[in-house]
Amino acid sequence: MARRDISFASFNLLNLQLPGRPVYTDRDGWPEDVYLRKIDYTARMLARLDADVLGFQELWAPEALQQALDQAGMGESHVLVAPPGHAGDKIVCAGAVRGEMLVGLPEWITDFPPELVLRSTGDDPQQPTIAVGLRGFSRPVLHMRVQPDPSTPVIEVFVCHFKSRRPTEVWRERDWYDRDTHSPHANAIGYALSTIRRTAEAAALRVLITRITKGSHVPVVVIGDMNDGKDSNTLNLLTEQPRYLTTLSRGGGDNALYTAQVLQEYRSVRDVYYTHIYQDMHDSLDHILVSEQFYDNSRDRLWRFDDMLVLNDHLNWDDHKISGSNDHGLIVARFRWQPPSPSMPFA
Repeated sequence: MARRDISFASFNLLNLQLPGRPVYTDRDGWPEDVYLRKIDYTARMLARLDADVLGFQELWAPEALQQALDQAGMGESHVLVAPPGHAGDKIVCAGAVRGEMLVGLPEWITDFPPELVLRSTGDDPQQPTIAVGLRGFSRPVLHMRVQPDPSTPVIEVFVCHFKSRRPTEVWRERDWYDRDTHSPHANAIGYALSTIRRTAEAAALRVLITRITKGSHVPVVVIGDMNDGKDSNTLNLLTEQPRYLTTLSRGGGDNALYTAQVLQEYRSVRDVYYTHIYQDMHDSLDHILVSEQFYDNSRDRLWRFDDMLVLNDHLNWDDHKISGSNDHGLIVARFRWQPPSPSMPFA
């Protein structure tokens, strides 16, 4: 790619941990042979994606990811972005950035912004008061800055991993859970709690994004396992549901985000994008969202969408320990530097 072009990828690592180290309640963790297969698979996929900026989820041990980067031949070209001194006792969001592109120091955001107040007496006399006391992300959000070339603007990048759609295990709640009373309704309560948590996380990240994008021309990219589809409330919160314009229309929203999935659909005769399979249901849980600076039809465009690649064949086999694969598809979106010009306004 030319020096001002840029590509972004999302990669869920399926609990990449050093062998023999705990993974949640599994005190023994990955056996050595499984670990080596995971490293081999991860390295091969990293090389195939060949992205400038990668966002990772479910990383336990930064040393393991560095080993995969080295094996992929990216140890010298890319800088691993992981929390300093991370002890490998919990999963984190991480990144890898082509060395010369990383600007400044990254940060991991744990707390919700103070502007986010999830409390209301209702906008209808029949509605009871609602209040959500959640004040932090399940997984701290990585925020970093990248710049493809000194002649381009700095891009604000967020890497996130929202609460899964799996129901919260309410049987663990010792202060209120009663087996006889709540067991028949545990799934309903658990799904509701997971949805509330994921929705709150999306709203909190949206506030952080709006701080940057509203009334500005700053490029923003959000990479992550958002555990919801492109038409879900979670994604609608993040994107603010922009209007995708027709070929001859021009516009764009300074506070909007555009999903690479939809940008690719506009180029395809058929949408076959999925990054997760559960009970034979194919869904897209992993996304790359971009601000209007990456949207072809925006008056504020700097990069044009080139293409998007989804690596998901491995999802058709439930053999992750044998193959070393993960349980999510991998996505990469590529953009070419092409601001509008008088001779080529929106080609």
